[in-house]
Formats: sequence, structure tokens, C-alpha cells
Amino acid sequence: MLVLRFRSAATLKKRYVGPARMDSTYVFNPRQRQSLLNHQPKVHLQTQHKANIGFAGTVVRVISVSGFMALYSGLSASLCRQLTYSSTRFAIYHSLRDHVKHNQKQHLAFYQKVYMAALGGFIGGFLGSPAEMVNVRMQNDVKMPFHMRRNYSHVLNGITRVIKEEGFSTLFSGATLASGRGALMTVGQGLCATLLCQPMDVLKTRMMNAQDYDGIIHCVLKTAQLGPLAFYKGTFPAAIRLVPHTILTFVFLEQLRLNFGIPVRSDLGQD
Repeated sequence: MLVLRFRSAATLKKRYVGPARMDSTYVFNPRQRQSLLNHQPKVHLQTQHKANIGFAGTVVRVISVSGFMALYSGLSASLCRQLTYSSTRFAIYHSLRDHVKHNQKQHLAFYQKVYMAALGGFIGGFLGSPAEMVNVRMQNDVKMPFHMRRNYSHVLNGITRVIKEEGFSTLFSGATLASGRGALMTVGQGLCATLLCQPMDVLKTRMMNAQDYDGIIHCVLKTAQLGPLAFYKGTFPAAIRLVPHTILTFVFLEQLRLNFGIPVRSDLGQD
């Protein structure tokens, strides 16, 4: 068996965190879809403007209207997002951490870890915005009338069509919100991140899905008209996706480390 050696455990993490996140994304993509739906979960719940269809109703509606495999719509965009977003944020965090630890010759303070995690998440969120926008649109297509559906065949098709039809800058609609969400998500990974990020996640999804908002403030005001709980639409499907998604990410990452690499501890040991 081919064994790869890396100079540090951080290097190994940077190489494998993308594939690890992709593995967990493949498992939990149906729950991601459950956020987008007015008739489908996460994205659908977040983009609905009036009817309050719950998580279970969203799942049933998606399967009954479009079939079980519709739960995996946007999978290519989800995987592309993990490659750009997750790989970037973890790579930046571990690179900064190793650099500072090497200079300080001691363990990092908590505030330094928070700063590095936030910076990595912010940049990763920005770079992952194009794939995430296509992901949102692909998942939201099912609830749209047939004549209004975009029908992207895959993530590259979606990105090229957006550039041709709407301009390059449209790929970064909601990038500011995605970057802020990425920062919060990286700092508070898990259930805490779900609660912290949900309002920003709702606004980001709405801006990426529609072009009828003049800016972030306009989007906030329009969403607020639906009531304060509108900012927490899709919290349940987001939580049941993110928590096991995070656990599986590190499970897959550890297996990749054990089977395809031999990490070498730094002088300060594991952080």
C-alpha cells in the first residue's frame, strides 16, 4: 500500500479535510435540501415567503412531487462548495496556527484560535460563494413553476450560465453574508454554529436564490416583515444536518489520516 509522509499533521489535514467534508456532504445532502424548500426542507424553508410548511411536510412534498432522488439535487454543487469552502478555511487556520506556534514556541491563546478560525472561515466563505449560489438555485428549482426553472445540469453548467446570463459578479451575490457565516461557523462548529449562523444563513440563501433584493439591508427588512422567527427558518433541518455532518467530517478525516498518511508531531505536540 502506498504510504504518504507529510512534515506535519496540519499538512495532512489541509490535504484531506476537503475529501472528508465531501464524504459527509454526500451522506447529508438530503437534509441540506430540506432547508431550501417551501416544499423542500432547508433551502425551501428559508426561501418561502408565506406558507409555513414544516420539515416533515417539506420532505414528503419533495419526494411526492419529484421522487426520492430529488433530495440529492445540487449534489455536485455541494461537493464543489466543500472543496472550495472547507478546504480553504481549514488550510488557512492550520497554516496560521503552525506559523504562530513556530514563532511563539508555545501553545496558542484562545483569542488567537478564534481570530484564525474566523479569518479562515471568512475567506473560505467568500471563495465558496459561487458554488453555494448554484447549489441554492439547483435545490430551489423543484418548487419553481416549470417555465421559471433554471435547470442547471451540474455545478459547472450553473456557473458558466450565470456568468453568461447574469454577469460574473452575480456569482458572488450574498458573498458578504456567506463570508460572515463562514467565520461564525468555523469559530463555533456544531450546534452552537447552527444557532449563531441561522439568521445569516437565511439571508444568504434568499439573496443567492433571488435577484429582487437591492442589498443586505433590503433583504433584512423584507425578511423581518415575516416576523422574527423568519430568521430561524430551517433551523431544525440545518441542525440535524450540521451536527452529524461535523462528526462524520472528523471521522472520515481520521480514517484518511490513518490509512493514507503518517502525520509527524510538531515539537509542541498536538494542539
